Amino acid sequence: MQVDGAVVVVSGAGSGLGLATARRLGAAGASVGLFDLDAELADKARVEIGDRALAVPVDVTDGTAVEAAVVEVVDRFGAVHICVNCAGVASAAKVVSRGVPAQLDGFARTVAINLVGTFNVTRVAAAAMLRNEPDAGGERGVIVNTASDAAFDGQVGQAAYSASKAGVVGMTLPLARDLAGKGVRVNAVAPGLFATRMVAGMPVAVRDRLVDMILEPKRMGEPDEFAALVEHLVTNRYLNAECIRLDAGQRMLPR
Repeated sequence: MQVDGAVVVVSGAGSGLGLATARRLGAAGASVGLFDLDAELADKARVEIGDRALAVPVDVTDGTAVEAAVVEVVDRFGAVHICVNCAGVASAAKVVSRGVPAQLDGFARTVAINLVGTFNVTRVAAAAMLRNEPDAGGERGVIVNTASDAAFDGQVGQAAYSASKAGVVGMTLPLARDLAGKGVRVNAVAPGLFATRMVAGMPVAVRDRLVDMILEPKRMGEPDEFAALVEHLVTNRYLNAECIRLDAGQRMLPR
């Protein structure tokens, strides 16, 4: 699908991978709906991207709110052609620590945002895409979801995060199958360690240990490198039902 002239919805668009994706696709000529729970960050991104951006504060776990947000984007720009889900949280808790079981609420919150939230935005965006006239290549839309290396190599304390991201990987193929024959492709990216606000909150020693696990180049990824892969997934019509690891060969050790 061509980016220029398309309408994009990006969740988690106020910072990190979502902001980089919104910037890149906006610069390539797309109109962008910026979904983020933080209204201030969403509006800051809108100001940066310009007239073809719309900031929509929204909780991705709220079905009614997401439906209203997509309607707002369609009312403003006329359609939704591309959906990129980047909203997510990181959490850390051992299943049992010092004899005390992990808090169930923490596990449920992580899964709700990372997995249920991704499905929530996907389902509503996909419904909007199916109302589009197919382009010259027969496409109506493209969906790109964000998984994580932790889906495959979850570390100690990452049960909730790994489960939520493994769910994103696991639903890629069935979502693509659900939409097969309707002109909508679905892919996922599993990023490794990227220089985002989420990673900035880690202790320096933890970040350094994770960088040591990277093969080449031995550094954190830049958010625009993630956005570049998203753009390729959108424009390469033969990529469907795939989850691509973007991690410079990183394989995380238990700790």
